[in-house]
Amino acid sequence: MPGVPPTPVVPAEYLTRILEDSHARALALITSLAPDERMGPQLDIINPPLWEVGHVAWFHENFVLRRLDGHAQRIVNADALYDSMTIQHADRWTLPLPDFDGTLAYLNGVRDALIERIEGREPSEADSYLHRLTVFHADMHNEAMTCTRQTLGLPAPPFLPDFDAAANAAGPLPGDVGVPGSSHRLGAEPGEGFAFDNEKWAHPVEVPPFAIARAPVTNAEFAAFVDDGGYSEPRHWSEVGWRWRVGAKAEAPVYWRHDGAGWQHRRFDRWQPLPPHEAVIHVNWYEAEAWCRWAGRRLPDEAEWEVAASREPDGQGGLSDHCRLYPWGDVPPDKNRTNLDYHFGRLLDVAALPAGDSALGCRQMMGSVWEWTASPFGPFAKFSPDAYVEYSEPWFPEGRPVLRGGGWASCARMLNNTHRNFFTPERRDIIAGFRSCAL
Repeated sequence: MPGVPPTPVVPAEYLTRILEDSHARALALITSLAPDERMGPQLDIINPPLWEVGHVAWFHENFVLRRLDGHAQRIVNADALYDSMTIQHADRWTLPLPDFDGTLAYLNGVRDALIERIEGREPSEADSYLHRLTVFHADMHNEAMTCTRQTLGLPAPPFLPDFDAAANAAGPLPGDVGVPGSSHRLGAEPGEGFAFDNEKWAHPVEVPPFAIARAPVTNAEFAAFVDDGGYSEPRHWSEVGWRWRVGAKAEAPVYWRHDGAGWQHRRFDRWQPLPPHEAVIHVNWYEAEAWCRWAGRRLPDEAEWEVAASREPDGQGGLSDHCRLYPWGDVPPDKNRTNLDYHFGRLLDVAALPAGDSALGCRQMMGSVWEWTASPFGPFAKFSPDAYVEYSEPWFPEGRPVLRGGGWASCARMLNNTHRNFFTPERRDIIAGFRSCAL
């Protein structure tokens, strides 16, 4: 089928299970908002939550029910209400959207139709790809709605678990790991699993030797930069980064404040003392770049990041050809190895989860925070758009920085070592931090 890359067929039970899981999370995120919070203020970095869940339903309907089976739209003018590529962002607050009950009826009705469609049949390759594409798209919007709560200072999602900070204390993890030079196949291999179009396809790149931090930069390490006047020194910033800092009037990470006794940060609607050994979070690419200049370090490019996450020593001072699917190996993620899927409801100290180390000794490369890299988001040599044509291709000319890994609110089912995320460099609302390399 056009737009469907080589994809292993997966069981119907799996497709139903991940749809139900993603749907339940979306419902919890929207129904736990107060009526006056369901649209929210008009900001460039968020969507109206009520529009967002309707868009998720439309995306499922458009790419599965309509594309595969020729279904009609379930609500009148759905394309005009929810097609994000044709609707200007600012207009999403003024559209004649269904009310709250109507939006939930649309979301639930599409879910029911998808389950009815897939149960009792053997999924095809197109089913396996498009059902997962739409669920993963919904997962991304659930993470985005979580970030919206943080941006607006709303209460935390109701499904977050209780957290015992003392029981989970693990401390810092300083130091670098040295990585031998190698030829590396960057990107996804055809047919090995689900891949987004911007991962197509694996191709050889030469990666010189480098040294990369064992862990992401911590709050304490970033606070040292702030306390040293890092935000007031143009020499630490690129020209465009300094223009952003001045325009944003940034003096510290966006959710930080100093109460006279020390730094605090806001987690959703609550101010708390800044945990020194957690990864710094909600910093943008310019801030990451400035810290690196101040520290005499640099950001890794995405090939270096992927090598550090996926390759294994060969026992002779080099690297074997095998690429791990995840930093710890090829078994699926779980809460003993990685901080994904809202497992902990927040960040952990960077020394936590040693069972998730890469073979080269890097920790928390997947989960906790998305990690900014030095690489601009662009097509690989064998790129071609898939069914969701607008997912990657429209953004290549902008050269957005690539992020790798995943955040604590990211869904593990769509992530592996080749997954590429991408945002504009000024964004501070996303669950992003960084690790650094030696110069």
